Amino acid sequence: MMDRTKFPRLLFKTFLFVMIISLVLVPLAGDSIGKVSLYNWLIPGRERLPFSDTPELAYNLSLFNLNAMFASHQISDEGCQREMYRVIILGDSSTWGTLLRPEETLAGQLNQLDLIASDGKAIHFYNLGYPTMSLAKDLLLLDKAQKFKPDMIVWFFTLESFPADKQLTSPLVENNPESVANAFEKYDLNPNTYGVDQLTISYWDRTLFKQRRNYADILRLQFYGVMWGITGIDQHYPKESKLAARDLTNNETFHSWQEGEMDASNLALEILSAGKLAAGSAPIIFINEPILISQGSNSDIRYNFYYPRWAYDSYREIVRQYTAEEEMFYLDLWNLVPEEEFTNTAIHTTPIGVRLLADELSPYVIAHISP
Repeated sequence: MMDRTKFPRLLFKTFLFVMIISLVLVPLAGDSIGKVSLYNWLIPGRERLPFSDTPELAYNLSLFNLNAMFASHQISDEGCQREMYRVIILGDSSTWGTLLRPEETLAGQLNQLDLIASDGKAIHFYNLGYPTMSLAKDLLLLDKAQKFKPDMIVWFFTLESFPADKQLTSPLVENNPESVANAFEKYDLNPNTYGVDQLTISYWDRTLFKQRRNYADILRLQFYGVMWGITGIDQHYPKESKLAARDLTNNETFHSWQEGEMDASNLALEILSAGKLAAGSAPIIFINEPILISQGSNSDIRYNFYYPRWAYDSYREIVRQYTAEEEMFYLDLWNLVPEEEFTNTAIHTTPIGVRLLADELSPYVIAHISP
């Protein structure tokens, strides 16, 4: 039987031990958190970054630890053949593949084409798209992906990704301030441009108490990986989903701007230049992604739910001029996909719409990949 006089000392030692772990060891662990994973070892790597609002139906969940996200992705598979070219694809939920199965996404369909470079090496595509529209979010993922030494980057975007005031509002960006700050410093971007004095995280925010949700999500991701490995399901596919609006309002405002008020200074164009710098010697293709062009009510005023015609037309010209001046390889594929091949938003397409994009993109990839 335990001596009761020893119990307070045992309780104190236990408390001290927990405090040391929480307040010292966990903060010191820093960037190593999330790197250990069952994926690409006991269970197959995911074909896209983890994201879901319905984990129990999707066998997937949204989390913000970049290490864990990349460790769960097939790009981290050390057994992957190095004799092939590796192409990463960046973008929003349309690239990630909302309502699409992994093999129906752009990366999935491009891989099914079995593309071969001019020197005979196979080309493999990795889907690093992630829902929410923000160029800063894409740059964050591109910077993180550099350790995998991609041979080419394909970066999809749309006007909604460009407003300066949206760059730091993506949850993935908000929850990774240090990684964003490091990327901004590396690529000479000023957070003040996007309404933030500095991007920091306090010591308290590094402790186990503040990081407990982070740890729990990393653990949950491993458990859901078992069902992903068995079923290949990584998102919830509702039996029915509402189609994107074809009949539109007559509102001509984009964000807070009226016609003539939006110019290059309002858009985060410099992040594209940062992406070019991040790519290093790897070629990078910048692509204005397809959008729904409505034929319904007020389609003479708006292209779709997102864009008044004046705003989108101005944006296309601004990006065209900027990419030409910066000597970037740029494709404007905004009207590639017909209206009937869009699903629940003005940027999400059917597998047929994705195939049109894959067929259009393939020759450019083959022509620009470096032997």
